[in-house]
Amino acid sequence: MRLAARSAERGAAAAPPGGHIELRGLSKSFGANVVFDGIDLEVSAREIVALVGPSGCGKTTLLRCVDGLIPAEGEVLVDGEPVLAPRPGVAMVFQHFGLFPWKTVYDNVAYGLRMAGAPRAEIERRVPAFINLVGLGGFEQAYPYQMSGGMQQRCGLARALAIEPRVLLMDEPFAAVDAQTREILQFELLRIWQRRPTTMLFVTHSIEEAVLLGDRVVVMKGRPSRIAEDIAIDLPRPRSRDTLGLARFAALRELVWSTLMSEARQAEFKLGA
Repeated sequence: MRLAARSAERGAAAAPPGGHIELRGLSKSFGANVVFDGIDLEVSAREIVALVGPSGCGKTTLLRCVDGLIPAEGEVLVDGEPVLAPRPGVAMVFQHFGLFPWKTVYDNVAYGLRMAGAPRAEIERRVPAFINLVGLGGFEQAYPYQMSGGMQQRCGLARALAIEPRVLLMDEPFAAVDAQTREILQFELLRIWQRRPTTMLFVTHSIEEAVLLGDRVVVMKGRPSRIAEDIAIDLPRPRSRDTLGLARFAALRELVWSTLMSEARQAEFKLGA
């Protein structure tokens, strides 16, 4: 069983080519409400970039624009091609799992491949490989209600990875699970990325998570929001629990925190005045 699982992981480990994201002058409004304006951002192939910012600054909206789910002014490019609608090679992992409750783990993971018209032999090769990659081997015939929240999120991640995306978009992927499970999933994601690096743009409210996972942390704030800081995370990879104890990790976490809190401190000063 262990040998089979390792073979399956090796079969799922080939990284997809491409995955370069460019946002040029991106703006989004809902009626008179301008959510964000003038966003310029570049994410290199196989780079992990975390988006952080106060609630309501448009992080999730920005992610949906990159996925092509909603339109915006400006340009979204993936590998130089404009994104005008959801496109092959870009996958999204949602906060609340997004699994079909009437489908098994196997069928949930296979869903995207079937929708893309993948041959049956290809589905039978890929699905077990990615189920094993996220640590769900043996649960192929389980339904979502039979699994914990962490296992459901692993299933959602396997479904996204199974289509072998160039770009993986993640919207608060671990927010719906408890703190212990969240930490486990963070290190599982690092393990998976180490085996199969892909471009990753993810939204999180956890500064620690952003610093642990990211190559860069992009801080959004203001009304309408803009990119306030783009902070390079110069921590060595591969990362582990030992990374959390590094002095540099603490310094970077404090830098992101102070950048986020600068506006709140200014508001407190004005109220005090």
